Amino acid sequence: MRRDRLTAFSDGVIAIIITIMVLDLKVPQGTDLKALTGQAPVFLSYVLSFIYIAIYWNNHHHLMHTVARVSGSILWANNNLLFWLSLVPFTTGWMGENHFAPLPTAIYGLSLLMPGIAWVLLQRA
Repeated sequence: MRRDRLTAFSDGVIAIIITIMVLDLKVPQGTDLKALTGQAPVFLSYVLSFIYIAIYWNNHHHLMHTVARVSGSILWANNNLLFWLSLVPFTTGWMGENHFAPLPTAIYGLSLLMPGIAWVLLQRA
């Protein structure tokens, strides 16, 4: 497989991940600041996750420039990374909607840890 195909696929998946996250942001009911501050936990969790995903996208871009040929191990390591990143919107929404309650926050942390492990595997593939 050519490197540009893997990069294009990964870029598309990451773009969809970010799009799914932003769709969870609801327009507040009301026109005052109180209506907006009620959405603060959801918005904050979105900002954190957006930055996290953007860092992976940037790192992926630079890593792919070092790849001459996409082997099967690179392909599957990349898919592993994308799988774990695709869970971030779910855990982001759960954590934000529950105002950073302990269990959703712990699961969110796990959903940030697993792409880190997948990233190491991709670097070594």
